[in-house]
Amino acid sequence: MERGAGGRKMKYVLVTGGVVSGLGKGVTASSIGVVLKACGLRVTSIKIDPYLNTDAGTMSPFEHGEVFVLDDGGEVDLDLGNYERFLDITLTRDNNITTGKIYRSVIDKERKGDYLGKTVQVVPHITDAIKNWIERVSSIPVDGKKGPADVCVIELGGTVGDIESMPFIEALRQLSFSVGKENFCLIHVSLVPVLGVVGEQKTKPTQHSVRELRALGLTPDLLACRSAQPLRESTKEKLSQFCHVPVANILNIHDVPNIWHIPLLLRSQNAHEAILKQLDCLSIATPPDLKGWTIMAEAYDNLTNSVSVINNPSCYVPIFVFSSPTTDEGTIFLQVKIAMVGKYTGLTDSYLSVVKALLHACVSCSLKPSIQWIAASDLEDDSAKTTPEAHAVAWEALKSSSCILVPGGFGDRGVPGMILAAKYARENKVPYLGICLGMQISVIEISRHVLGLGKANSEEFDPETPHCVVIFMPEGSRTHMGSTMRLGSRRTFFKNPNCITSKLYKNSAYVDERHRHRYEVNPDFVGDLESAGLKFVGSDESGTRMEIVELQDHPYYIGVQFHPEFKSRPGKPSALFFGLILAATGQLQSYLNRISDSSTEAPR
Repeated sequence: MERGAGGRKMKYVLVTGGVVSGLGKGVTASSIGVVLKACGLRVTSIKIDPYLNTDAGTMSPFEHGEVFVLDDGGEVDLDLGNYERFLDITLTRDNNITTGKIYRSVIDKERKGDYLGKTVQVVPHITDAIKNWIERVSSIPVDGKKGPADVCVIELGGTVGDIESMPFIEALRQLSFSVGKENFCLIHVSLVPVLGVVGEQKTKPTQHSVRELRALGLTPDLLACRSAQPLRESTKEKLSQFCHVPVANILNIHDVPNIWHIPLLLRSQNAHEAILKQLDCLSIATPPDLKGWTIMAEAYDNLTNSVSVINNPSCYVPIFVFSSPTTDEGTIFLQVKIAMVGKYTGLTDSYLSVVKALLHACVSCSLKPSIQWIAASDLEDDSAKTTPEAHAVAWEALKSSSCILVPGGFGDRGVPGMILAAKYARENKVPYLGICLGMQISVIEISRHVLGLGKANSEEFDPETPHCVVIFMPEGSRTHMGSTMRLGSRRTFFKNPNCITSKLYKNSAYVDERHRHRYEVNPDFVGDLESAGLKFVGSDESGTRMEIVELQDHPYYIGVQFHPEFKSRPGKPSALFFGLILAATGQLQSYLNRISDSSTEAPR
């Protein structure tokens, strides 16, 4: 049995889902963690994904949303990003369990002969592997402190009844029995729909979902019911009667203005008391302190109608008055329009961390973000002929935005449109941030239109280009896709302490950010590009792998090979996203001028 903080037994909170997928189990699990952490408990998280993939690294963003990257290079489900942002913790690749990982570990042991000739079966060998994995990973500290956490929140992906999740359900049933009821709390997230014609909140889907769960050997201690409107008392009583859950343990997670309200919603319904009572932790917990979280949630709500000034330097860098280079001094901005020029704009979850990083930066500046989703292919010249209306709308959105962001991606689709967006930002001095592919796009654009290398390209898009300004990294694999990129936290050293990026990172000599790429800037072209005004102000420890570019004589034109969005947190925005929003509102220079004297906590 693993021990938690203070030598106590580890406490487990399992979050399952029923009826339909996409109910928000990840946000619910994260919010439960926030409330328990606010009660003085140390919290860690595990996400179980029943798919056969070893990790999320080779999955299409259209099918599974973004691939979130951890410090240790783990390519994991986007829900782990929610855990890190909500709980301000640093997880490991082992905090994401997949069927592929479990079966691989069991087969490897079988090949070594560890099972001593026994017939290897789902029960007990797969289920034992799952239990052992959970108990091992739950004891790994993720909050920078020594020793294991008090509580491990486990989210089981998919819905109850899926054939893929059956081994995990059985393993979790065994785990709940072995650790004891006082160390295990099951929260089942379900849907309470309203039929438009009748207008009645229907409990039958949840009843069936709970019945399915109980048939598999797990009984929920709490129900977290998703609904558009707050649940009526009669609905709760009906759910209690037919699901065998006390009314006090039926939580209602109805629609709210923003997800930062969910922890507050749980606290208002005394969810922490029900969970702590089930886990026998009332004696060691304190009343939940969510003052900072309340300020943050209400601040964003207030941005709908007015500029909100937050005097909480521990959470925000207050910006009181905004001015723009295109308006009179002292103009007040209520929102900022951000052009997101990408490949996967059809599914916003493909850029979830980028969206959250923009939100963190905007709220820190008392601004409401207005993201203009622009499919890069709609900006291309061919689009003007084939889909002229989409082409016109895309360019109108780009030109009406205060800044431009080109995020990461793979493949050549949409690349010409991204190059046009980067060219527009350069020529019209519109603030620009290129992330990973977005940095490589800026290198290609300047090579073509400033250096005059008309066929300059990336080896990824045109292996036969005569001017290969972006090359395949020599240590990469050309035969295997999974886990073969340059992944995880890597150190970038600033070559010029006076550059904008260094100042945004509080004049640090280096910065540690997360990477996910297999192509890099060709060092043979660095000299020519710098002569054209594109300065490489950051590199790796060797000095030959370029990490950060800045364009001279431009208010904000920055490209980075890493992904700063993965370490952005509510109240602690990424420095580069923060700088982009400041530049978009004409406040960057004044901020940089006073940054050395500021006592405010720096964005990371």
